[in-house]
Amino acid sequence: MNRRDFNLLFTAAGAGLLLNSQGAAAQITPPAPEGPVFAMLVHPKMILLDLLGPMTVFNMTRGKVHLVWKDQAPVSTDVGIPVAATTNFKDCPRNVDVFFIPGGLAGSTELMEDAETLAFVREMAAGAKYVTAVCTGTLVLGAAGLLQGKRATTLWNVRDILPTLGAIPLHDRVVEDGNIITGGGSTAGLDFGLSIVARLRGDEAAKRIQLIIEYDPHPPFDAGSPEKAGPEITNSFLKARKSVMDEAKAAALRAAERLKS
Repeated sequence: MNRRDFNLLFTAAGAGLLLNSQGAAAQITPPAPEGPVFAMLVHPKMILLDLLGPMTVFNMTRGKVHLVWKDQAPVSTDVGIPVAATTNFKDCPRNVDVFFIPGGLAGSTELMEDAETLAFVREMAAGAKYVTAVCTGTLVLGAAGLLQGKRATTLWNVRDILPTLGAIPLHDRVVEDGNIITGGGSTAGLDFGLSIVARLRGDEAAKRIQLIIEYDPHPPFDAGSPEKAGPEITNSFLKARKSVMDEAKAAALRAAERLKS
């Protein structure tokens, strides 16, 4: 064999080894995440804090966080910072530890009448260990038929919608009923996230995360509920938000009628 033939043979053998190694690599299953798996819905007009509060806590479990929407185009948020999903409805794993929906009243109202999203929510709920929401995301769980006879909470000014969707409303920051876990308004997302971690990893793990993020609230005002804020501030807010609240109530009534059929 001359030198030219040897080089050709060596090159072919090398290419074969490369192809075989690539084929083998393609068959290797990616390593499982060290911690829990979370699927967090993102949607247009959502409240960014609803997502980021729990996500910050979840991320510290060393698990895997999927942000999921119909596609991976950025969606709008209340503060103008767009968020892009990391996966879509089709590709999102179904057997996750936690499925989560953030709020945002205008966005939640639209989702209550979005058949594609509601079907996806039901699919995720069938495979998830915990089915969860914060703020008005709870209304979406209700519109999907997942709150029938369940205790739940949501943002204070639309809590009266919950019975329309078959739920039992409670005035608590976090409400757990079986595998359904819901949180109140946006800032309840941290309480909610820590409660979830306690379920998944134990109280000590949740306490460590609380310390790491220095979650030790001392608000400058004591006006975080209608009872504490007083009638003047509360009624002013309700008047300003009446139209969007009425739209949400109408959407909930239509969802309730669909659930009966």
